[in-house]
Amino acid sequence: TPEGKEIKLSSLKGKVVLIDFWASWCKPCRDENPNVVKLYNKYKNKGFTIYSVSLDSDMAQWVAAIEADGLIWPNHVSELLGWKTYVTKLYAFQSIPHTVLVGKDGNIIDVGLRGKALEDKVAELLK
Repeated sequence: TPEGKEIKLSSLKGKVVLIDFWASWCKPCRDENPNVVKLYNKYKNKGFTIYSVSLDSDMAQWVAAIEADGLIWPNHVSELLGWKTYVTKLYAFQSIPHTVLVGKDGNIIDVGLRGKALEDKVAELLK
């Protein structure tokens, strides 16, 4: 986290989790952030949370983007290694923004969802 704490994804089991891969320097990511904030605010009390994984390499820029975009959820992580972080290989993606939707059981439900498609899937999972 920006505070130096480790947050394991497994600690969120029991909730629907959106793993959101992004970076402060990524314009499409920043453009998508208002939709992600809206989704979080709508479903945060219904068993949904977000686990933001930043591909930033600059702590100050990362923290400034979290604040500027109103990313109010507590689960922000980064190794500050940019594209050299192991998660790019682990989750097999080559561009951001990239999303992975994880069910309450910890299994991946879908990948690459954004906007209305993402909101529809989260609503369906939290019925």
